Amino acid sequence: MKAIIPTAGKGTRLYPHTHTKPKPMVRLAGRPILGHILSSFAETNVETVVLVVGGPMQSQIVEYAETTFGDRFEFEFVEQESAEGLGHSIYQAEEVTRGDDVIIALGDMLFQNGYRTFLQANRDSSTTQGTIGVKPVEEPQHYGIVELSDGRISRLVEKPEEPPSDLAISGVYIIEDTPALFDALEYLVENDVRGAGDEYQLTDALNRMVEQDTELGTFEVDDWYDCGRSETLLQANQILLDDLDTDGIESLSDTVLIEPVDIGDDVTLESSVIGPHVSIDDGAEVKQSIVKDSIIGRESEISDINLRHSIIGDSTHVVGKPNTLDIGDNSSINL
Repeated sequence: MKAIIPTAGKGTRLYPHTHTKPKPMVRLAGRPILGHILSSFAETNVETVVLVVGGPMQSQIVEYAETTFGDRFEFEFVEQESAEGLGHSIYQAEEVTRGDDVIIALGDMLFQNGYRTFLQANRDSSTTQGTIGVKPVEEPQHYGIVELSDGRISRLVEKPEEPPSDLAISGVYIIEDTPALFDALEYLVENDVRGAGDEYQLTDALNRMVEQDTELGTFEVDDWYDCGRSETLLQANQILLDDLDTDGIESLSDTVLIEPVDIGDDVTLESSVIGPHVSIDDGAEVKQSIVKDSIIGRESEISDINLRHSIIGDSTHVVGKPNTLDIGDNSSINL
């Protein structure tokens, strides 16, 4: 089993944070999004991870993966030279995965029930050639949607105006018949068959597989967190911190820590109240402040503020009394 993780997207919904780092390298709960994904895969039988990279900051992905997880996974890096959709991204992995069973996991999605659960659900569906994670949603027109017949997928459609069901594709796909997958993706690209957003959609390729008699099933995903948006990034930070063992963290003499919190290395805390649900990265300083439900980036300096529901990028200096901020790396704000 190999994993494919597309990481080449521009991450426009997370600007300004993704001006200086790829979206999967945005940090929450003590590590980058990519780190949480790879940690979940480390609990499975996945041995090889294929990272689809692209753009001028791809070296950050390569360095982090090899340095932090190089002793657990064999990594393959394939480049997507132009961002033309999820289907186009996965198509770049054909040379290193065709003929192998694969699990595709989006580089900005985190799940409460991990990939080990999904792989077991796929094994339990022994009569299919792959399975897709789904979850009922209230506004299916905003998602890729599957339609079922006798427990099998009969149709997939991306962001339909009139959804055939409320079962949304949740961003995790397990495909055993990869020759059929890459044949379908090749058909879309070679014939310039673009779907929603004028892009090559993985949903359209999967639908072509179904039309050509590939049997695909589904498994249910309890909850997922789209970390490509600031509000859901903070929500995911809260959930992940709730699952961390932070009992060993002690408050300083003049600072109160309200668990759960994640404090990095070489962090300076003075005369402050930190938490709950705060992640502070390495080298940051927080002085004379109250911080809750927030993410503070590496080497940032925060002082004299009451901060909540905020994301502060790396190497940022903030002084004042704001209630909510969403600012990128290397910024300086004086309020």
